This record gives sequence, structure tokens and C-alpha cells, in this order.
Amino acid sequence: MPIIRSLGRAASQLLQSSGCGCGVSLVPVRAIGVSPRQVASDASFHSVTFSESDHPRVLITGGLGQLGVGLAKLLRKRFGKNNVILSDIRKPADNVFYSGPFIFADILDYKNLREIVVNNRITWLFHYSALLSAVGEANVPLARAVNITGLHNVLDIAAEHNLRLFVPSTIGAFGPTSPRDPTPDLCIQRPRTIYGVSKVHAELMGEYYHYRYGLDFRCLRYPGIISADSQPGGGTTDYAVQIFHDAIKTGKFKCYLRPDTRLPMMYIDDCLKATLEVMEAPAEALTMRTYNISAMSFTPEELAQEVQKYVPELQMTYNVDQVRQAIADSWPMNFDDSNARRDWGWKHDYDLPELVTTMFSYLGSDSRIAQAN
Repeated sequence: MPIIRSLGRAASQLLQSSGCGCGVSLVPVRAIGVSPRQVASDASFHSVTFSESDHPRVLITGGLGQLGVGLAKLLRKRFGKNNVILSDIRKPADNVFYSGPFIFADILDYKNLREIVVNNRITWLFHYSALLSAVGEANVPLARAVNITGLHNVLDIAAEHNLRLFVPSTIGAFGPTSPRDPTPDLCIQRPRTIYGVSKVHAELMGEYYHYRYGLDFRCLRYPGIISADSQPGGGTTDYAVQIFHDAIKTGKFKCYLRPDTRLPMMYIDDCLKATLEVMEAPAEALTMRTYNISAMSFTPEELAQEVQKYVPELQMTYNVDQVRQAIADSWPMNFDDSNARRDWGWKHDYDLPELVTTMFSYLGSDSRIAQAN
């Protein structure tokens, strides 16, 4: 085994010293020197724990999406501003750029991502880079590259550098043949979107890397996430965000799902709290690598009735998008998250009335809302 390791190091050094600059050498470097496939089956990986370091060093990929900025804010408050690096391939707004460390990181650029982890001594990685359901169906090749190839890069780097890795999954990881009411953690998963397929792939690959290489992989299946801080990003559940913006601006909302379409939902603060809690949970408390988490479940009609308590004149109409409706009809109506509540004490704070009140308080006091109150 020492001879094999020496040959691997020598080959890696030779390839890295190549002066051609063509980039082709990156493939053999990865295959010989850094892939977990070259690690002994009994290798022992572990993440840095609080007993070894005061705080984790965190990298968030895809950080300018719906959850990344909020997660960075939460983690910086807990671990310190400079211990949490937000990254994306897009230019951040000024308030995001100046709120803490931000760097460019393309998850499809394996070498650059590896350099970021090494140079910044990263110990925790939150991998949020992904194309969501409706957007992914519009560009399957790109979704396949970002959601699957990007994941492979992250898994290899996390295993090589002993990271604690979090990858979110989704209600979209289930399909029309899955139990829908409720949907348990373990059941048949046959999604019919590239987004869902890629998330099932992520769940299984993460579990495989955990048992094969000891990677500390942790994953939560998110329901639809509702936030006042970000605009809808192309997900099937985004109607539940857009309705608040339209109710305040115009008093009218056109929904692309049927009024009786029931889906599990969650306010963003609960989502971020659950993410931090599962990452901080003792390893011995976790009986599985991927957990359902849930807070509430409602239909567009039920949400509209709650919104009308604040904007009584809201006019709700329906123009069903057949693509998104088909996606929603294949997803769970309710999540069974009893394992998360048992293993690491998950408990949500926001039900539907609290959600609506909080959304309107964040989005501003419009005259219609003030009058209703």
C-alpha cells in the first residue's frame, strides 16, 4: 500500500507540473491522485468537530439562491462572520457582498473548487447549487451537468478533505408511485423530472460515500420553502411566494396550480433552523443519512383564504400550467418526518397563520393590509 501511495503522489506531481496549459491533465490528476476510489476501503474519515476547533469553516455553494444568503446570515451569527464563505457564479448585490466573505465558485470547475476548500481550510460544505424543477425541465442538459456532475465534484472533494457535507433534497425526489399522504422517509422513489432524479441520485451517492469512505454526509428533504427575502426561482411551489408579492402590489393573483393541489410547505426560518440542527446533531444520533422534514401542508385555495384576512379584496384566478401541475400531482401531499423529530429533536415553529402574518410583516405595511389589521 505505501508503494501505491508513492506512485500516486509521483504521478500527480508529474501531471500537475505539465506545462501544456491545455487542461487535459486535470482528468488524470483527479483519477490518480484524489478520487476516493483510490482510498483503502477501511480508511477512516471524520469531520472536524467542536472539540477539535472552536468553529467550523463553512463554504456555501449556489449561495445566491433562495436559501444561501439566509443560511450564511444564520451561520455567521453563530460561528463568526469570517468563518462562513458564500459562493456563486453570479454577481452578488452590494448588501450581500459587504455582509461577509464572498467568492466566485463554479462547481463544474473541479480544480477551482478544490483550491477554495484547501486555501480556506473548509470543514463544512453546504451544497446548494442546483436547477429547480420547472427550470430543469426547460434545460435538461444543463440540469444534468449542474445537479449531477457538480454533485460528483463536491462528493470527491468532501471525501478527500474530510468535510462534513450537507446536500438538500426535495419533495421532488418522490414520484407518482410513491405514497403521497403521508410520504415516509423510506419508500419507492421514481420521480419524473430531471431535478427529482438528480436528487435521488444525490441521496444514494451520499449514502454510498458515507458507508464506503466514511464521508459525513447529511441530507434533508425540503418541502416547498417560502421566503420574503427572495424572488421565486422556478420551482413548482413558488406560487406560495408570488401570491404575497402580487397581493400587495396589485390585489390580484393568477395561480398556475389547481386550487385543490395540496403540497407540504415550510417557512424559511424553520428550514434554516432544521439545516443547522441536523448539521450539529451528534453523529451517533443519526439513524439515516436523509430525513424528511415538514411543517405544514396546504392548497392554493387555503392559502388564498388566509391571505384574504389581510387583503380582503384579493382576486384569485387559476390558469393551470400543465407541466407544473403534472409535477405537483406526482409529489407528496404530506411528509412523515417522525424520524427527524425522534432522532435529533426536529420541531417546527411556523404553521399557516404564522407564516402569512410573518410574510406580510416582512413585505411591508401596504394600506390595504393596514386597513385590514
